[in-house]
Amino acid sequence: MKKRVPLLITFITGFIIIVSFFVPHRPFGQLETETLIWYAIIFAFTLVIGVDSLVRLHIKHIRKRKKGWWYSIVFFAGFFYCLTIGIISLIQTPNIFQPGTVFFYGYETILIPLQATMFALLAFFVASASYRAFRARNIEATLLLIAAVIVMIGRVPAGYKLWPKLPVIANWIFDVLQIGAMRGILIGVALGAVAMSLRLILGIERTYLS
Repeated sequence: MKKRVPLLITFITGFIIIVSFFVPHRPFGQLETETLIWYAIIFAFTLVIGVDSLVRLHIKHIRKRKKGWWYSIVFFAGFFYCLTIGIISLIQTPNIFQPGTVFFYGYETILIPLQATMFALLAFFVASASYRAFRARNIEATLLLIAAVIVMIGRVPAGYKLWPKLPVIANWIFDVLQIGAMRGILIGVALGAVAMSLRLILGIERTYLS
């Protein structure tokens, strides 16, 4: 019984969304709007549950002095800092991202530099991964290496000075070959999403119940 009720709710909800997509008239179109509202409400509750679970996890790490437990202290410092300045900014103005608020100041002086640092570090990982991926071990890897070199050089002003037609070739690779491969990937992702949705609606996929 504990599994049948969630399966029934999933089936009814999925069926309503599918029908409302193909039949946008009343009452199905209105049901889709109501479902989206309920989804937003449930998402708010799950966000609270997620925060509670995260706080409990870090409290457990601090109590048991697990490896890297001091990262939990950093988490609590950042958590309470954001919570405090968020409340103060809400008292000042409804839009906490408005320039001049305390939250915007913290966002601009702390979060943005941290994001810039993270992306700067990712550049080294991307360079390392590219070096391993672009080794000409076979014909496919050689073609990938040639295309990557043409695109990278053709996207900079030096490429035009080396050969005026190089940017044209780079744009053709990017706009034709790359778009074709991307469309194939998107079609595969869409078919996979449809298959997984049908498995969830029909109750074949039940991993979310465990």
